[in-house]
Amino acid sequence: MDLTTLIPQFGGLIWTLLAFVIALSVIVAIHEYGHYIVGKWSGIYPEVFSLGFGPVLYSRTDSFGTKWQFALLPFGGYVKFRGDANASGGRDEAVLGSIDESDRRSTMDGAPLWARTATVAAGPLFNFALSILIFAGVFLFRGVAADPLTVGELRTLPTQQELVEGDVILGIEGKAPPSFDDPVAYEAFMKALPQVPQLTYRVDRDGRETEVAGPYVYPPIVTQVAPRSAAGDAGLRQGDVITAINGQQIFAFDQLRQAVEGSEGATLTLALWNDGATRDVALTPRRVDEPQPDGGFETFYRIGIVGGIAFEPATVSPGVFEATWQGVVQVGEIMRGSLSGLWHMATGAISTCNLSGPIGIAETSGDMASQGGTSFIWFIAVLSTAVGLLNLFPVPVLDGGHLVFYAYEAVSGRKPSDRALKVLMSIGLTLILGLMVFALTNDLFCP
Repeated sequence: MDLTTLIPQFGGLIWTLLAFVIALSVIVAIHEYGHYIVGKWSGIYPEVFSLGFGPVLYSRTDSFGTKWQFALLPFGGYVKFRGDANASGGRDEAVLGSIDESDRRSTMDGAPLWARTATVAAGPLFNFALSILIFAGVFLFRGVAADPLTVGELRTLPTQQELVEGDVILGIEGKAPPSFDDPVAYEAFMKALPQVPQLTYRVDRDGRETEVAGPYVYPPIVTQVAPRSAAGDAGLRQGDVITAINGQQIFAFDQLRQAVEGSEGATLTLALWNDGATRDVALTPRRVDEPQPDGGFETFYRIGIVGGIAFEPATVSPGVFEATWQGVVQVGEIMRGSLSGLWHMATGAISTCNLSGPIGIAETSGDMASQGGTSFIWFIAVLSTAVGLLNLFPVPVLDGGHLVFYAYEAVSGRKPSDRALKVLMSIGLTLILGLMVFALTNDLFCP
């Protein structure tokens, strides 16, 4: 065996692991910091803040007396409050029995119900806050499409392009484009355009109206490659233009979509053009369950690419409040889609292979990091939302399970018994471990 052939694979594995550890560490740090800071504010004493589990690699104790540490296994973290038996909570009877009643207020067990509830809920809420801030920051950085539609950076295409940067699009084939804010009207406008390689654009260029020739509005260009997709495995990259499928020339993204959906999973040969260079690749479309506007799912064959219009639209800054609101909307959509997906998997409506485990998440981390900093940061926000949502599930061991116990205490006026807590926590731990094994099995055996 030529060992040099393993170097790229080894390098890719290191890159994937590094991206995964960075993404997970950021998310865990924010989650645990939420528990830490709200607990501290509400009078509960944090003894240990740990990133990672296992042997401690580095630690320091701050002036407040909290030990901050990095541990060997960087796949999680915890905050241990005074009186906790371990990283997952529980009562340390020896500690609780050795302190007087006034000091019990600084323990998780002795703190008032409101303080415990706020401390536990803060972890997921900090995850959501991180996601909103990242999404808002990306919207501010990228901006939103200017209205009216204006040509920004031109994409490199193998077709005639008379548009220039700064052109304000007044009409295409005699029809005025609607606002991006009206997706229904915009989709109808695009569908009404004739599907021909060249279109006539009426533009305002430096205050003067003129007509120019330009490419079909939605050419078959790759603007993004989905992680763990057929396109990614085949080596498609941003900027590739698909000029033919199985020898049949195409010029519109819709032609590509129709060919992929009609393939029924048969291997396709794509002719690619990128900045004057050409190459052919063969790939096999995969079945994908996609969420629909009505909340359901529909199965399609996909190769895993995102397209775009023939030029980058010029952008304007959305403003801080608008960007923040868009961040909130994005978090809400991720949560809605996640819950819908889990429900449809549980009822058998879609494949359980849609649930990824640590290997799948790590591979996605590496893929997104390879596509650039903005894509990787966006992925961190998506994953942070998912982690926050998962922790709110009413399963003992998770934050949501603790909140259910506190709700019981608020209604009944008493805490659950230690025996009941131990049994429920064991059941919860078994459920979580079972879910992890199931997701890992998906990573290893699902196509």
